[in-house]
Amino acid sequence: MMFATMKTYRGKLPLPMVAGIICGLAFCVLLYNERITFLSATSLARFSSCARRAAHDAATDGRREKIDGMKEEHKLEYDADICDISEGKWVYNRSVKPLYSDRICPYLDRQVSCVMNGRPDFDYRHWQWQPDECSLPRFDPKRALRKLKGKRLLFVGDSLQRGQWQSFVCLVESIIPNDQKSMKRGRVRSVFRAKEYNATIEFYWAPFLVESNSDLHIIGDPRKRILKVDSIAKHAKHWSDVDFLVFNTYVWWMSGLKINSLWGSFANGEEGYEELDAPVAYRLGLKTWANWVDSTIDSNKTRVFFTTMSPTHMRPIEWNNKDGIKCFNETRPVKKRGHWGSGSDKRIMKVVGDVLGKMKVHVTVLNVTQLSEYRVDAHTKVYTETGGKLLTDEQKADPLHHADCIHWCLPGVPDTWNQIFLAHL
Repeated sequence: MMFATMKTYRGKLPLPMVAGIICGLAFCVLLYNERITFLSATSLARFSSCARRAAHDAATDGRREKIDGMKEEHKLEYDADICDISEGKWVYNRSVKPLYSDRICPYLDRQVSCVMNGRPDFDYRHWQWQPDECSLPRFDPKRALRKLKGKRLLFVGDSLQRGQWQSFVCLVESIIPNDQKSMKRGRVRSVFRAKEYNATIEFYWAPFLVESNSDLHIIGDPRKRILKVDSIAKHAKHWSDVDFLVFNTYVWWMSGLKINSLWGSFANGEEGYEELDAPVAYRLGLKTWANWVDSTIDSNKTRVFFTTMSPTHMRPIEWNNKDGIKCFNETRPVKKRGHWGSGSDKRIMKVVGDVLGKMKVHVTVLNVTQLSEYRVDAHTKVYTETGGKLLTDEQKADPLHHADCIHWCLPGVPDTWNQIFLAHL
């Protein structure tokens, strides 16, 4: 009788126990997997709604082949609680044209205006990101402006964040009459105004978010930069009374050197800094930012977003191009699923997950890292400027030293980031 009972128990576990085991195993796999799926309030919601996720997986049969064969019109509408935006593929679609071009939008920097700078290929502008489990809605300028009516949207961060800001401005400006829009550019703060919507789309330059001696007068040598990792008020006073805040900070921390970090009160002033590994300094700086958000932001009035790491592509061997020169001459995205290069630091991913996971204020994470990892083709390469001047023919002929594999051409990848942003807005 006892054996019979045990046999029956083994043959059919109670449903709650099965669900618990599945969730536990999924969590262990997540921790073990080297390609860390990004951590955010949105991601945590997915983990906490395991039963909902399991039901969705059952509906799609949980099979990769079925997902790959699924027609786009049969996929679910985008739902951040279910759809993992990082899982998907880039699909080429020449029939869908970008909503703007660098020849038409007057607000793009020369740094990102690749076609105007002589880039001869155009396919990089026609790749669309398709998540596996849902349909990502196309960017709708009218919907974006309706969302922003009477409000302020502020992008805060580095030059990659400035690219996302310029992308957003160019995505909406074409439907606004000329006499109803204006742009005021500054070294630190720039403001695009949509007058008939009483809305502003702004950018604030703060590459580390916290203060440094390289914020305004940029110090080219990373060894001479000093970060005040516990000081943010000088910047943050410009972030008040904003309805939507979008932050990023990453690439300036990745010099490959230790970071000169200053905090507290040092008798020797700036000479009292300590050299810290990048992840350690990053954690201190991001905690300072998080404390400011938690102590200052009223989530009933302001929504906070954080854009994840924008990958760099310096080592073509990582995507199996042994004869490549950085990202130069790359014309197609990487096809291998889960491709992850050294241009995205997993230690930084973990820091962001740890810090944001403990915040009181809800922060919506725009998880753009994995999908951007595939886009080795979409950087500005030699079709850009340096030091305020376009590359010379001699410099263009030397991509090993002059190809920019950090910034993105516009139109391009940052448009997809804004597509994701608008889906969360």
